Amino acid sequence: MKISSTTIIAVRRDDQVVLAGDGQVTLGERTVIKHGTTKVRTLSGGQVLVGFAGSAADAITLFEKLEQKLKDHSNQLLRAAVEMGKEWRSDRYLRRLEAQLVVADRELTLLIAGSGDIIEPDDGVIAIGSGGPYAMAAGLALLKHTDLSAKEIAVEALRIAADLCVFTNDNISLVELTGQA
Repeated sequence: MKISSTTIIAVRRDDQVVLAGDGQVTLGERTVIKHGTTKVRTLSGGQVLVGFAGSAADAITLFEKLEQKLKDHSNQLLRAAVEMGKEWRSDRYLRRLEAQLVVADRELTLLIAGSGDIIEPDDGVIAIGSGGPYAMAAGLALLKHTDLSAKEIAVEALRIAADLCVFTNDNISLVELTGQA
């Protein structure tokens, strides 16, 4: 499944984790219909960050499913993600949903996809959507070669992606967790 029309990035540095997303909504391949939507939010009373690429309606369904799995598993993100991934892959209705999620808590960052993939990044940065490869490359370079904060890296990586990807703009929304648990 090719997810287009957005960019979401997660950056983890020191005791800070940030999810940021652009605000562009594209209809088809040629028409920008909204410039300032929000594709990142918090779940579990602000303890879990989540962002999506793909269909907004599908993503909202997945947010609700993840929130329920978090409740069912005492806010254990990995366990909730695995259970949601299994259900997403096997459920006839959920299998048709066209979205990807990036989720993070104080200890863990994951990409969750409908194929059953649950991926933890090696280096504290992961990105999805059309501009995801650009944002991820920029984020990794900034993480490795600067002292910028996670928030500064996420914002700058999205700005770089917006310069390169027509499905990404620089109207950035951001959610973050800082400090110790």
